[in-house]
Amino acid sequence: MTPAPFPDRDTIASKFANLGEQEKAYIVLLMETAAQDENLIDGLHRHLDNAASASFLNTLKLDHLGKWIGEAAPARLQIRLMEAAKSSQHPAYAAFRTGLSRSGGLKKAYPPAAI
Repeated sequence: MTPAPFPDRDTIASKFANLGEQEKAYIVLLMETAAQDENLIDGLHRHLDNAASASFLNTLKLDHLGKWIGEAAPARLQIRLMEAAKSSQHPAYAAFRTGLSRSGGLKKAYPPAAI
């Protein structure tokens, strides 16, 4: 499946950076369509890269973003979100990964096997 041409990663990154109620609704709408998955993940990477290069690192905001997106994302995106969170050892990624882990989204999407 080819990614949709709009929105681009910069637009999505700005939505993640501001993350108000309107931005959350916009991102949830993007997550409903599988054709937007590539754009969403690219935008997330762009946002995390921007946060990593910023002069002030707001780890609480990144933790909150990880928790929110982990709870809101459908099962098909959970592994890709965790891969994005683990793609760097920078504290920005670590803060996002902490929030994503606390959301429990990966465990809800892929429950552990009962042995």
